[in-house]
Amino acid sequence: MADLKHWIAAARLRTLPLSISGIIVASSFAEYNGFFNWQIFILAIFTTLSFQILSNFANDYGDGVKGTDNEDRIGPKRALQSGKISAEDMLEVIKINILVCIILAFALIFSAFGVKYFAHTFIFFILGMGAIYAAIRYTMGHNAYGYKGLGDIFVFIFFGVVSVIGCYVLYSKQIDHVVFLPACVLGLLSAGVLNLNNMRDINSDRNANKNTLVVKLGRKKAKWYHYFLIVSAIIIASLFGILYYTKPLNLIFFVAFIPLVIHLVKVAKTKNPADLDPELKKLALTTFLLAVLLGIGYLL
Repeated sequence: MADLKHWIAAARLRTLPLSISGIIVASSFAEYNGFFNWQIFILAIFTTLSFQILSNFANDYGDGVKGTDNEDRIGPKRALQSGKISAEDMLEVIKINILVCIILAFALIFSAFGVKYFAHTFIFFILGMGAIYAAIRYTMGHNAYGYKGLGDIFVFIFFGVVSVIGCYVLYSKQIDHVVFLPACVLGLLSAGVLNLNNMRDINSDRNANKNTLVVKLGRKKAKWYHYFLIVSAIIIASLFGILYYTKPLNLIFFVAFIPLVIHLVKVAKTKNPADLDPELKKLALTTFLLAVLLGIGYLL
């Protein structure tokens, strides 16, 4: 079994803040509307982190065994690619991770709904299994949806709609229009992170027959698609700020627009895909910053 430091590296800690951004937003508005519960919050954080780590391990395994992660890849070396972790060990840990995800998801669902809200429990059980499926099947298996250009749709759904609206329902037992626009914002920005990753890897992905949306669109159209994602997120966030304005502090999340605009300028000027790698961390952390500021703006 590989050393702990190699497993920590394979977990890709830099992706974790983005994964909990939706939980931050949903929890903030749950508190604002009087529904917040610490137990649900803690379980939601741990459940989401377990899903994200599962996704990272599964992506490492899927791309590793398919040979997609090779010497042509620009980003940091993956665990299987570097030989630090064997495919057999990674698969075993993925199985354990799935079990952890199921246990945490069950604990979260029953903490939120108990036995009183059977329909809610059933729906969220299906969503939980869907999240596990999405985490695994992005690159694993013969029909991995990430190899068919469908990753963006799944990211928008699970990092935006399910993360924000789903988490809010865990607290409130109802759907509230106040979380619709923030869900779209985080979904779009999260899809932007994936698109940026795929723009960086366009050459290696194309050579490995990994037909991401970027590979299908081509570099030039993929950039325009990226502009659409980020600009749409800014517009929708601004619309939310206007429609749900109660005091100046509500608009503090506009601060996050500054690094987003700088990011767009950087992407527009970048010619070498390798130069996009630093932007991944910046965009992910900016999305997390926007989520935190959005919550602060309504709680203070």
